[in-house]
Amino acid sequence: MSEKLNQLKEILGEVSDINHAASVLGWDQQVNMPRGGAEARGQHLATLGKIAHQKATSDEVGKLLADLKQEFAGSDSDDAALVRVAARDFDKATRLPSEFVAEQAVVTTASFEAWAEAKKKSDFSIFLPHLEKVMGLMHKYVSYFPPADHPYDILLDDYEPGMKTIEVKDIFNKVRPQQVKLIKAIRESKQVKADFLHKKYAEKKVWDFSEVIISKFGYDFSRGRQDKAAHPFETSFSVNDVRITNRYKAENPLETLFSGMHEAGHAMYEQGVNPLYDRTPLANGVSSAVHESQSRMWENLVGRSLPFWEYFFPELKKMFPSQLDGLSAKTFYKAVNKVEPSLIRVEADEATYNLHIMLRLELEIGMLDGSIALKDLPEIWNSKMREYVGITPPDDAHGVLQDIHWSWALFGYFPTYALGNLVSAQLWERINKDIRGLDDQIRKGQFDSLLNWLREKVHVYGRKHDPQDLIQKVTGSKIDSAPYVRYLTKKYNDIYGL
Repeated sequence: MSEKLNQLKEILGEVSDINHAASVLGWDQQVNMPRGGAEARGQHLATLGKIAHQKATSDEVGKLLADLKQEFAGSDSDDAALVRVAARDFDKATRLPSEFVAEQAVVTTASFEAWAEAKKKSDFSIFLPHLEKVMGLMHKYVSYFPPADHPYDILLDDYEPGMKTIEVKDIFNKVRPQQVKLIKAIRESKQVKADFLHKKYAEKKVWDFSEVIISKFGYDFSRGRQDKAAHPFETSFSVNDVRITNRYKAENPLETLFSGMHEAGHAMYEQGVNPLYDRTPLANGVSSAVHESQSRMWENLVGRSLPFWEYFFPELKKMFPSQLDGLSAKTFYKAVNKVEPSLIRVEADEATYNLHIMLRLELEIGMLDGSIALKDLPEIWNSKMREYVGITPPDDAHGVLQDIHWSWALFGYFPTYALGNLVSAQLWERINKDIRGLDDQIRKGQFDSLLNWLREKVHVYGRKHDPQDLIQKVTGSKIDSAPYVRYLTKKYNDIYGL
């Protein structure tokens, strides 16, 4: 290994350490920190962010990368990939002044606290001044980059490298009418029974059962943990410390099981990255859509499948005999896949979920280009919900304030949720060609073959390959909506007898 590569790895390792220390503080902010600590925590994160940014964008790093790009030109080795990804990160980071990075940490920390209060009180006006500051940051952020075909391209590229706004719109335009057609057919069919899902279920029992499920999946609790937070998420500090959070809602208690599966899907991805990549830019998932494909696969294609519940339902029934008395695994399977317009994105069924994302994409583009005034967001949100999903939120908490992302300045992230759905189905078709009898394995509670396939084909590579290249390498094509439409149609034909 060249001396210059060693020098680069040492610096990038220190940057990684600082960023992960900041991530620990971010995790603590949502899990343990008292509300009074918000201002100080913002300063902690701002300081760490500024130090990491200065170190990552130093002249020394720039010189090392320039030399190493020549040294590794034409190579497809791990070290060549590290240099390529680090150079891409460096180019983006050097466009941002350290003062901007520190300002963003302060603004978003206060914004998150305001969002949490606004959601609790269902009062958008509490969050509005903070959202205005966040959007000011987004406009400033875009200004640091060369003009793109659309300013939203710059934000999208942070989460889905190489993807363009026009490409996302094209994909969504293809899948939307097919999903609308499917939803219309379902609405005209007899609805499935699901009232028993909303009975009282003891919180601790539900929580414990969620941990039984994700342990069976392969989430390694010796390298992770599950804690409570207002919004479920996964965070990684190293390949050996990957944590998830979850929540319990009395009005929808069993949702804890599915959010646990979802976050465990993210976490198992991070736990499966090549450990040699730790403390380097390669040590994460390659993109948000690929990451989301993992969480949605475990939550939906596995966790909402009939074979899955043929295995787990008898145990769930033993734990909750009165709530599930007289029910079969097939009845329960249909219930957890019930298609019904939902106010809350994270609780939406598979048939309507993408419509929630399409709504948010329109709003984010409008907020960025100025065609939507921030003060009008609650009204526009409600109008779009009526148009897209057919229902109107009763208040801000169930409408414009339901998601945490804007408080964190995560603009450009939402489209990757729907893209992840599409990728999950693409991968699933390939998996079922490679693993014969997968349904029978799931029916027996055996998930090793599935996880090992994902480890070998997706997880181990971290950020080594570009996302579209990885998807094509594994499935034979770039992101394609057809497998997802086939999956939805087949599944709901069975459930609703279409």
